[in-house]
Amino acid sequence: MSKGSENVSPGFLVWRLSTKWRVAVDRAVTPLGLTHAQYALVASLYGMQRRGERPSQRRLADHTGLEPLYVSKLARSLETAGLLERTRDPRDPRAVQLALTEQGHERTLQAIKVVQGLLQQQLAPLGGLDSARAREFTRDLATLLDAPLDPLATDREPDKEQP
Repeated sequence: MSKGSENVSPGFLVWRLSTKWRVAVDRAVTPLGLTHAQYALVASLYGMQRRGERPSQRRLADHTGLEPLYVSKLARSLETAGLLERTRDPRDPRAVQLALTEQGHERTLQAIKVVQGLLQQQLAPLGGLDSARAREFTRDLATLLDAPLDPLATDREPDKEQP
C-alpha cells in the first residue's frame, strides 16, 4: 500500500486509481490520435460489434457509463476522423447506430493492444491479469459498479417518510 493510504477512505482510493488509470490511458493512446474517452467508446463498440451488435448511441452510452450527449459529441468527432460511421436506425428514425470503419477497426485494435499492456502493468502487483487475485479484484469492482448509488440517500433519515 502506498504511503499514507491506510488512513484514507476507499472512495478516495477509487478516485485516485481511476484518475491514475485515465491519465495513463490518455497518454498511451494519444499517439494513435485518441483520448481516453474516445478509446472507451471505440473499444466498447469493437466488443459489441464482435458480438454481432450494431448499437445505438444510447446503448453505447449505457454500456460505457458516459452521458448520451457526450457520446454523441465523441461519435461525431470519431466520424470526422474516419474511425466510425453513424447511421439512422431503420427501426427507429430518432436513433443513431454506430459502427467502426475499417480504419477505426484497425486503430481500435492497436489501442486495445497498448491498453492491455498498461493493464498488465497495473495488475502486476496482484499477480498479473490472469491471476486469481486479479479475477477476484475484477469481481469486486463489478459488484461495486452494480450497487445502486443514490446521492440524495445520505440526506434522508431512514425512519422518516419522504414526501
